Amino acid sequence: MEETVEQKIQQEEEKQPQNPLGYKPIGKLLVSFSVPAIISCLINSIYNIVDQIFIGQGVGYLGNAATTVAFPVMTIILAFGTLIGAGSSAYAAIRLGEKREEEAERTLNNAFLFSIIVGILLMVFGLIFLNPILTLFGATENVMPYAHDYTSVILLGTPFNLLAIVLSNLARTDGHPRMSMYGMLIGAILNTILNPIYIFVFGLGVRGSAIATVTSQIISAIVLTQYFVRKSKKPIHMRLHIKYMKLERKRIIRFLILGISSGITQSVACIMQVVMNKSLVYYGDRSSITGDVALSAMGIVMKIALIMAAFGIGIGIGAQPIMGFNRGAEKYDRIRKTYLTGVAFATILIFIVWIFCQTMPEQIISIFGNEGPEFTDFAVNCLKIYLFCIFCSGFQIVSTTYFQATGQPVKASILSMLRQLLLLIPLLLILPIFMGLRGILFSAPIADAGSAVIVALFIIPEMKKLNRKIREQKEMSKKLTCN
Repeated sequence: MEETVEQKIQQEEEKQPQNPLGYKPIGKLLVSFSVPAIISCLINSIYNIVDQIFIGQGVGYLGNAATTVAFPVMTIILAFGTLIGAGSSAYAAIRLGEKREEEAERTLNNAFLFSIIVGILLMVFGLIFLNPILTLFGATENVMPYAHDYTSVILLGTPFNLLAIVLSNLARTDGHPRMSMYGMLIGAILNTILNPIYIFVFGLGVRGSAIATVTSQIISAIVLTQYFVRKSKKPIHMRLHIKYMKLERKRIIRFLILGISSGITQSVACIMQVVMNKSLVYYGDRSSITGDVALSAMGIVMKIALIMAAFGIGIGIGAQPIMGFNRGAEKYDRIRKTYLTGVAFATILIFIVWIFCQTMPEQIISIFGNEGPEFTDFAVNCLKIYLFCIFCSGFQIVSTTYFQATGQPVKASILSMLRQLLLLIPLLLILPIFMGLRGILFSAPIADAGSAVIVALFIIPEMKKLNRKIREQKEMSKKLTCN
């Protein structure tokens, strides 16, 4: 009789819609989730790169320098977006793994409303204090007019940009990574079309480029919102509902804690960018090139670095809901396999792009315009030296994601701060004292190599702990089978 009841319960469970995160092969699952995530991350990078290319061709190096100054502002917006998006996504994934779908759905609605409120507050604050912010971020007298025109428009799109980032994370956790990709891809295509029209046809310069970017972000936000509202034949675990559209303080705190490592990563990136911009201007003016040229050239290299990092971040984003779901389901062997596969994929992909940067630097730099031999020579050196050890970053990114997805925010936060706050920023301040402008270039490879070693000290004990849990589960399974 007991067996019959258990069989009925099992049959009822099998009838329930199953989340693919818990049973599909890890390799195929990681590819299906990571490829759209990589494309989404590349699209975010393309937003900035498209602006830089068309501004470089239509305005010149001062326009490119303006986007470099504005970049920390965009990084702050991204920091809040990843804080809310990655945190709510991780929290919802764990709840889905525990088969608590209503809790996951409430998380979606809280994240939706909270991101809009935060976006409006950031927009208002940024517009009020725009000039002091741009000065702090390294705008020189020559660059300030361009930076003001560009950044003032970018800030107007903050609520939509934030919402698109958050919903793209949650769409992946809901089991539909392609929807996340499509939402961002539509915006990127539109941005690429509108940029040359506004810059060259309408003659709006850097302001036109910013208008194109904001328009694209609005469309992306609308597409992703519509996904969580409309009815679909595909199984959707989370929807936007008016009845859940209210802020729950405890829930928000819980998912913000999980997302804090991602938020810290972007926040520290902003601090690093400010320190670098200030250093480039200071040491650039004291070298054979000007600070404006150094600022513009490094801005190009940082955008290329974003493309390379997009592979690691995309794989980390794709792996996060898989590891989070299986952590909730206590399937430790799937967590380990997801992590190891993710590290391998990320390292290989970044290494392939790295080879192009080391062997074809002149051709890559030429895409962004030709401003003379001094500019080109410095930009080529930036590309080759600054990115020399960047292939180590995939290991660090996926490892940080592992700790975040498995509910270990303290370790995730430490690793998030490691490369940029604890290593790169001190090196940016110390090395140029002895090496001048070249010291800025050598700071990154030293930080990349050093952070890889420290991350290994964190992850090796964690893998041993996972292996122990896997062995215990296998032994328990054998005992139950024998009984």
